[in-house]
Amino acid sequence: MSTRPLSTRPLSTRPSLEIAVRASAVLGEGPTWDAAAQRLIWVDILSSRVHTYDPATGRRTTLGTEQHVGAAKPRAGGGLVVNLRDGIGLYGADGGFDWLLREAVPGRRGNDAAVAPDGSLWAGTMRYDEGAGGGTLSRIGSDGSHTEFLPEVTVSNGIGWSPDGRLMYYIDTPTRRIDVFDVEDPDGPVVSGRRPFAEVEEGAGFPDGLCVDADGAVWVALWDGAAIRRYAPDGTLDRVVELPFPRPTACAFGGADLTDLYLTSARVGLGAAAPPLAGSLLVIQGAGQGLAQPAFGG
Repeated sequence: MSTRPLSTRPLSTRPSLEIAVRASAVLGEGPTWDAAAQRLIWVDILSSRVHTYDPATGRRTTLGTEQHVGAAKPRAGGGLVVNLRDGIGLYGADGGFDWLLREAVPGRRGNDAAVAPDGSLWAGTMRYDEGAGGGTLSRIGSDGSHTEFLPEVTVSNGIGWSPDGRLMYYIDTPTRRIDVFDVEDPDGPVVSGRRPFAEVEEGAGFPDGLCVDADGAVWVALWDGAAIRRYAPDGTLDRVVELPFPRPTACAFGGADLTDLYLTSARVGLGAAAPPLAGSLLVIQGAGQGLAQPAFGG
């Protein structure tokens, strides 16, 4: 796969956005559909909170964490795995907490994470000052084993897999690229062949979180771009969803049939100029067909 010029103009839309949760998240991130509980999980990184939302009942919960939390994902046996400032933590179904992997590095925190088809967690880090090369991307097995896959990234962000598990997508935000890797064994950690999948042109924002739909297309939130983009499996940009705030952070399909696209957003850095919906959790109903996401095996 390679980046190529557009042969046709992508469809640009202003869809009907609905407010799932009206909020003022400082840095809303990481929406994830928890199929077992039929709820959406998302985080406010800098407020150290994990939120859940049940669209069928409207029920919401909030869990305060003791450190900044970059991502929270469901565990196969119940509870959550969280990417914290100082490493990877586990919340049990009873709310009890334990460290799975503690690796404190001054000036660094956890950022986006995703669960692979084999049940492992791929978790990124970044420096608070966004210093070049100060972050990492690592694979954490269900047994707590830790393999540092990319040692010198800057702002480790979106991670996702193709429907057949043979491709892994990844974003290091300042590169303006979505990269793709070959997964040699979907049941194991062998990943290689990094290459550009798509590039975001200067002035259109920076790629942040991503998700992959059932067609193998990649949806990407554009920080400072006020949009979500959909790239076809060959890397062609085929849809742009315009948004009423500048800093969307990530997207994920959810709902009982995985056809609703949930969007997180941020207010950080916008000050008094922040639009009213910045920091809220929004949803576009019937946006496409998503993929079921695995739970962390640990």
